[in-house]
Amino acid sequence: MTLQSRPLFRLFMTLQPALELGQTPAGGRRIFSVSGGYFEGERLKGEVSPLIGSDLLLARADGTFQQDVRLLLVADDSDLILMTYRGIRRSTAAVDERLARGEAVDASEYYLRTTPWFETAAPRHAWLNQIVAVAQGGRCPGGVEYDVFEIL
Repeated sequence: MTLQSRPLFRLFMTLQPALELGQTPAGGRRIFSVSGGYFEGERLKGEVSPLIGSDLLLARADGTFQQDVRLLLVADDSDLILMTYRGIRRSTAAVDERLARGEAVDASEYYLRTTPWFETAAPRHAWLNQIVAVAQGGRCPGGVEYDVFEIL
């Protein structure tokens, strides 16, 4: 059996500078506030709300970074969709340093994958409550960008 998918949308989020929480019992914690963005696909498009959105990034002891993200998507019909995801970013120490400095690093130089989930009360978008999605992405000037896929 082969896993199949179809594109759901491309997501771009603008980020505020990181707040360094420091070394906690769970690991090194950084918090990124999401200040906006957009998403666009054949079946779904709109804006990322600048009011609700954050990534509680955790630097783990094994050298990987774990995302824990909550976003409010505002569809082009004004319906609200909560998007949450967890994910992993791993790379070499040199790439981590370049990313930390805000340099442009091609997404092929590191691994960034997430598992988005959606929650909405909007009848038009209720199908999102019943799918599994995956995303691959990377940092880009001013934020982060993901290609999100519905798993069939």
